[in-house]
Amino acid sequence: MLRNCFSLIFLLWLWIGSSPASAILLSIDESTTTPLNLTPWLMVAHPVSANNLADIQALPKNNWHSFTNADIQKLSGHDFWLNFSLTSPDKIISHILALDNPLLDKITIYHLVDNSLINTTIMGDVFPYSERPFLSNIFLYPFKITMDETHTFYLHIQTEGNAAVPLNLWSSNDLAKIAESTAVEHGFQLGILAAIGVFSLFIAFASGSFSYSYYSGYVLSMTLLVATINGFAFRYLWPDWPVLQQIMVPFLLPVVMAFALMFTEKILQLKYLNRRMLVICRYSAVYILCVGLASPFMHYGNALYIEIISVAVLSLVLMIFAIIQAINGHKLARMYTIGWMSMLTGTCISSLLYLNVIELNVKPQTPVMLGLTFEIIFMSLVLAIRYNDERKSKIRIQQEALKQAQKIRSAREEALKAEAESNEKLEKMVQERTLELEITLRELHDVNQKLTEQSTIDSLTGVKNRSAFDKRLIAESRISRRQETPIALLMLDIDRFKSINDQHGHLAGDQALRTIAQTLQQNLKRPTDFISRFGGEEFAIILPNTAAEGAIQVAESIREAIAAIRFEWEGKLIPLSISIGVSVDIITHEQHGTELLEQADKALYQAKNGGRNQVRLYSPASN
Repeated sequence: MLRNCFSLIFLLWLWIGSSPASAILLSIDESTTTPLNLTPWLMVAHPVSANNLADIQALPKNNWHSFTNADIQKLSGHDFWLNFSLTSPDKIISHILALDNPLLDKITIYHLVDNSLINTTIMGDVFPYSERPFLSNIFLYPFKITMDETHTFYLHIQTEGNAAVPLNLWSSNDLAKIAESTAVEHGFQLGILAAIGVFSLFIAFASGSFSYSYYSGYVLSMTLLVATINGFAFRYLWPDWPVLQQIMVPFLLPVVMAFALMFTEKILQLKYLNRRMLVICRYSAVYILCVGLASPFMHYGNALYIEIISVAVLSLVLMIFAIIQAINGHKLARMYTIGWMSMLTGTCISSLLYLNVIELNVKPQTPVMLGLTFEIIFMSLVLAIRYNDERKSKIRIQQEALKQAQKIRSAREEALKAEAESNEKLEKMVQERTLELEITLRELHDVNQKLTEQSTIDSLTGVKNRSAFDKRLIAESRISRRQETPIALLMLDIDRFKSINDQHGHLAGDQALRTIAQTLQQNLKRPTDFISRFGGEEFAIILPNTAAEGAIQVAESIREAIAAIRFEWEGKLIPLSISIGVSVDIITHEQHGTELLEQADKALYQAKNGGRNQVRLYSPASN
């Protein structure tokens, strides 16, 4: 106890009897636990005209005072000096000074041993990364102290923006361990953010979703901003471009906020729920982007001041929007509020830790990183829920459309059934009145049936005629448009048919048409597939609910079946082949069916010009 009192008196004597610019002499040894926070031993001065060590050493003692947060509260124009002294009772101790603020512009360290200058080191993010004494994200200065030496350090800090000086004293072993664990921690956090951002970007490309695009932009720009603040971006992305390091923070901060505004607009569905909030979000995004684009041409402190106030106000606005929508019953707005609140809470706790308002056994940046990570992961969940809801809604709409189609089909069948029943009753009534009239009506009915068949059937080939084809195309086009299913048209033309007529006669040509028509009917498997004679030696086939791949497969099987026919006429074998043009699409308007028919005809023309006996799929690029 007595020894401690003497030590305290000795330290006070050193402080009182030292030069005016000196601080309390701190004694360290091998047992000193690191990291040792040097802030309580720092003295600070804000000289107006002193720019070198000699001028600083000549300052009177009343120009120096203990360092506090009040010395670094402004956002720009920082130019101050720090001073502290160390001694040790041990023989040789190796230590490292660590200044854990990667955004400091210029740091000049004057190292004195027993009042003699032994080294001057200049570093900061206005110099290339390779010029640092230690290649680290933070600023490190190694030194050795021997027994009874007095090491005095003067640090000249010149910077714009955040001037926090978390100065710690480390042993080499302890710093290596903590640097490795910190690198893993930051790498893990940045890896998670980058992975989520890239994954969201892939989903945005695959689905064409603006929500995922804005979210990906928000996450990736936030990842780059965090990497810049922690020094990783300067170390790995632009180590030889310190000018870029100076503008990235004031540029990225508005970009992050702009993506957050656009993402919020989509998540809260403001386009459908609140037009006024939508307009505010969009104009705010334009405003903050203009601020970001103008930041390289503004004074750093002014730009940062404007951006911090703008981001704080816009963050509050977004929170209010989310709360209002949550109160109105919007499910995603409630989850969005939780995620956004977690980030704001982490930011507030980190700010309080930086300002020493509260004390927790964590690094100041840890709460904001945890809050940010939770917010981004939670927003991913919100996006996934919204995507799932939209998918279910689309399926529900499709199912309702199918039900409506089934109802229409059922109503049509019932109407036909009712009409048949009515006709049957009428026939019975006529039969009861007179047998002669019954016979007449029956004969008339037969004639009508034959006329109906003759009006829809091609008399030569036995397949449907052009009139029936036109009606069926209109009906199937409407179904394709209503159900959003593809429809395929096949235009078929008999190769060199004129030569068959010229060489073997028209009877041979007629028989060839009948044979080909029968083969076409045999190769159409589905009841909904429709074949007709389009005119002359041309046939047309409608394949409802058929994609391009299926249509090509059907066309090829037909072409091969026709080519395999052994057609003989008067003992002579006549080779038969056809050329087929295919067009496939989902009908979107009334004239689309006619356009699809024209496209199939163009594809048929291409097949003819390409050598015949082949299938061609219509492609706009080939026109």
